[in-house]
Amino acid sequence: MRLTTFSDHCLRVLIYVGIEPDRRVTIDEIAERYGISRNHLMKVVFRLGQLGYLETVRGKGGGFRLKVDPVDINIGTLVRETEEDMQLVECFGEGSLCAIEPACVLRNTLGKALGAFMSVLDEMTLADLIQPRARATALSAAGVGDCRVGGLP
Repeated sequence: MRLTTFSDHCLRVLIYVGIEPDRRVTIDEIAERYGISRNHLMKVVFRLGQLGYLETVRGKGGGFRLKVDPVDINIGTLVRETEEDMQLVECFGEGSLCAIEPACVLRNTLGKALGAFMSVLDEMTLADLIQPRARATALSAAGVGDCRVGGLP
């Protein structure tokens, strides 16, 4: 299973905003930090706002922040909401024309694999994803060296 760039960017935006809970962040800030197109991020932030994950403020002094507590943002749900197509192979779709479908075991096997993948994501929340950053920040504040996690701010 490979997530689309859109879902990947949705996750990155939520992680970034989740580790900056006390302020509004901007599209330009995230674009620069992650090296992502500003135009693409505008679509991502707009969609996350539509889905109710972000509170956005337009204009001077604007930006966005989490609208939902990180513990209430389920990663499996987010992926389902941001992935247009969860079909691993053609036969997952409606009206499949596969000649061996009646005898094929692959479809069932891949369906189980996709279910397992989503099951793991269903166990995770945004809080789980930002927790390592919180620990790193605490260690850094205690003077334990460079504690950046995965290139995050």
